[in-house]
Amino acid sequence: MVLFTFIAPMQKLLTLLLGCLCSYSSLCAQGYQISVTLRNYQSGTLYLGHYMGKTTYVMDSAQINAQGTAVISGKDALPGGIYLIVMPGKQKYFEILLDKDQQFSITADTSDLVGGTTYTGSADNSLFSEYNRFIQQNSSDLQHKAAAARTAQDSAALRPLSEAFGQKLQEYRENVITKHPASLLASLFKAMKEPQVPPMPMKANGTPDSTFPYRYYKGHYWDNINVADGRLVRTPILEARLDRYFKNLVAPVPDSTIYEADLLLAKAKKDKESFKFVLWWLTHTYETSPVMGMDAVFVHLVEKYYVPGDAYWLSAEQREKVISRALTIAPNLIGQQAAPMELKDTSSRNASLYDIKSKYTVVVFWDPTCGHCITEVPKLDSAWKASWKNKGVTMIGVRTDGTREEWIKFIKEHKMSGWIHAWDPDNLTNYRKFYDVYATPVVYLLDEKKKILAKRLGMSQLDEFLQREASADKRN
Repeated sequence: MVLFTFIAPMQKLLTLLLGCLCSYSSLCAQGYQISVTLRNYQSGTLYLGHYMGKTTYVMDSAQINAQGTAVISGKDALPGGIYLIVMPGKQKYFEILLDKDQQFSITADTSDLVGGTTYTGSADNSLFSEYNRFIQQNSSDLQHKAAAARTAQDSAALRPLSEAFGQKLQEYRENVITKHPASLLASLFKAMKEPQVPPMPMKANGTPDSTFPYRYYKGHYWDNINVADGRLVRTPILEARLDRYFKNLVAPVPDSTIYEADLLLAKAKKDKESFKFVLWWLTHTYETSPVMGMDAVFVHLVEKYYVPGDAYWLSAEQREKVISRALTIAPNLIGQQAAPMELKDTSSRNASLYDIKSKYTVVVFWDPTCGHCITEVPKLDSAWKASWKNKGVTMIGVRTDGTREEWIKFIKEHKMSGWIHAWDPDNLTNYRKFYDVYATPVVYLLDEKKKILAKRLGMSQLDEFLQREASADKRN
């Protein structure tokens, strides 16, 4: 198995969901007791860690005695998965499997953790240890030759050796799946299997069906993965599979993603741990997606699963935070009508967003004292004067902070004439909520009916978007 290093938890709103995933329920009264004897250690703290997707956490510890033994134990059995025995100093560790057998002993030679580690009382780990030794014994020659390779010819000579090792590895895994089908290791090996795409068929006109490999691979991607196997949550495998599927195989548009997400969650719902993790992963991924418009997936997930209370592991306060975030995003999704804004211009005259008659309206929420605004807003003005104005764009700048004097001074110094400069002195429009303005500058592009076409774009991104719009108009 591939070893993964410790990484810090994510720092977004939905980190609170991940924290909830790491709680343990009382699975049985017997609990766990793992006795670990390390050669060359007579003191220090030994740690027990676990995966939660690709992230790792330390969850328990015990002191090493003079004989090099530490006993890590707890009254409640642990959820199945891949766990970590972490040496003092947290610089070195090895993986173990935990499933039904949770009372066993380990003897490890820290100078050779693969060849020098033995297990007593754990069939899963004995099987896992044999697998790791197989990899070590069959890959050492290949690794030495790869390290010595200096030319393209050397690398080419390694290819047959690499393919032969890959074939041996697959045969070994298949053998484990056949002989030990109920084992955790067999479940891991099945989840790591890739769909084998058959030869490309021919279409009726005699040409190859070039879309077949993609369609077949996507259609069979989850064949060997039991999404409702909660043990996969505490391995890096399930999250890696989710990441690849939604990043590479699902079209990056909300409707397609929502359809696929609902299908997967229906499968995962058979197991509480799996459903909890898959819903968290999807929610976090699309609440923080860098792809414009994909926040619609986040809103859908919240409306369908969090509002009815399916995210049962969250406290009422945590659930309300997630729902509140979705309610803030929902009014400004791509394709929605922009919220009305009744503003005042620099002369205190009325300035209404929906009174603007223009093919496009660019709304810029900005602050004359904001460092990023000081850099970006003049760029937007330059692009508008050079190109966007001729494409039928009207600019409306909405002051969010800063004094009136600072605002007027900035406009004059940067010669930002031609814009509609306005603000909301009495906070009647609640634009911060309806346009999700929590930092500045925030830029929206609206069509002639004030429907949101794009949002949160920089100058160059907005320029590219408008060029595509103009090209599409010409084709039509």
